[in-house]
Amino acid sequence: MTFFTQSHRQMQTEFGSTDLANRIVEAAVAEQLSEEQIDFIHSRNMFFLSTIDEAGFPSCSYKGGAQGFVRVLDANTLIFPNYDGNGMYLSMGNIEALGKVGLLFVDFETPKRVRLRGDARCHREGPLLASYPGANLVVEVIIEHAWINCPRYVHQMQPIEQSPYVPDDAGRFHLALWKRIDLMQDVLTEKERAEAASLGLITIEDYETRVATGQLI
Repeated sequence: MTFFTQSHRQMQTEFGSTDLANRIVEAAVAEQLSEEQIDFIHSRNMFFLSTIDEAGFPSCSYKGGAQGFVRVLDANTLIFPNYDGNGMYLSMGNIEALGKVGLLFVDFETPKRVRLRGDARCHREGPLLASYPGANLVVEVIIEHAWINCPRYVHQMQPIEQSPYVPDDAGRFHLALWKRIDLMQDVLTEKERAEAASLGLITIEDYETRVATGQLI
């Protein structure tokens, strides 16, 4: 598979960067992950996932978990879990439809970033899903290209704490704060409604105030 498309080449010609683009591919783009890249991915607790739907529209999603929640099985394969979300299944639905994905891993402290793209599929059962307590799907990605990107525009930041919503080792996780909003109760599952009632329902105004002040639980 050729790394650049015709549109890429047209832009490179327009801005005089064809030789530079070729050199970067030669020096940095590979068809599998290096040991250094594997270690980097295992050290991350988040990444950005891009997918495409049947109409051609892209979607970009933030995926977070415990450190090492993305696991590299071999130099051409990695997996990651899909945890409870808003029920829209945009990214997972796009993977089911077309399977083309892009992943961006960022270290905001150093800074550093690794990009990859490949073909993905969802696992609904089996040992891969069982290895991620609290997940409802596991995505397997077969890597086509991986490369390190220049980090010069990455703003240096330091993490404060892990999200309190990451499932624990037993797969338990907190109910999303927005699922406690009174106006949402009729579209939740019976289990979620019971949990929301036990925690106490809130209004949309309460929710917005808590989010604005960083009160996520």
